[in-house]
Amino acid sequence: MLHDETTAQQRVHRVGVPLFERLPRGMRLTAAGELFVQYVRGRASALDEVRSEIEELQGLRRGSVKLVASQALAPEFMPRLVADFRQTHPLVDFHVHIGDHVQALRALRGFETDFVIVFNLTHEPDLQVVAQFEQRLVATMHRSHPLAQRTGGVRLRECMDYPLVLPNREAGGRKLLERYLMRSSVKLRPVVESNSFEFLHGCLRHGHAISFQIAIGAVQQSGEIVARDITDRQFPSGHLVLAHLRGRQLPVIAHAFMAAVMASLADTS
Repeated sequence: MLHDETTAQQRVHRVGVPLFERLPRGMRLTAAGELFVQYVRGRASALDEVRSEIEELQGLRRGSVKLVASQALAPEFMPRLVADFRQTHPLVDFHVHIGDHVQALRALRGFETDFVIVFNLTHEPDLQVVAQFEQRLVATMHRSHPLAQRTGGVRLRECMDYPLVLPNREAGGRKLLERYLMRSSVKLRPVVESNSFEFLHGCLRHGHAISFQIAIGAVQQSGEIVARDITDRQFPSGHLVLAHLRGRQLPVIAHAFMAAVMASLADTS
């Protein structure tokens, strides 16, 4: 602080013109003095901006990112994205919870997560929706399945000729499917229900079973599981919703990772 004051005094001396004029009851700035004060204030403001940017850079270099993601993002999308992000941010750690829309809302409202990326998340008044990306529901099956030998899509009625292994009724994709079938004579009669997509994928290896999942999580790199579009007329699609708690100030690093999520989903949509 003493150094700053000395520097300011030296600059005043170098101006070479009076910065104040004496009055009977004090002093006031001259025109040159007002210009000098504006200069000092501008430099101080610029220094504050630099300090703020440095703090943001520190926030981008290290920290923790907490999020809740749909199960469909767990096998391929999210692990790849986290690995890519950590290549440029190696000091950042991640806390990723895989859950449905109910768990996502609970985590947001309990301040247990920074943001969520969940299929068909309900738009609540206390949520700030940052972005949403359309996702279609597809039929999934093992590559040896008879319907997998086609190059085109399949109709729901065809799928009902095979054992159905389905996510439980709380899953967004299951809800989307059941709402559509309310207007149809086709009925869902699953032989297996589970809250684990990994388990359901395992079931597809046996007995020509069929399941349903949003497209982003349907196909694995191994090529063992394949997906077929559902060609029924006016079959609906849903949305992956990226959101955080309204009014909450998120860490800089969380904003940076949200931007990476949005960019990657935009490329796949």
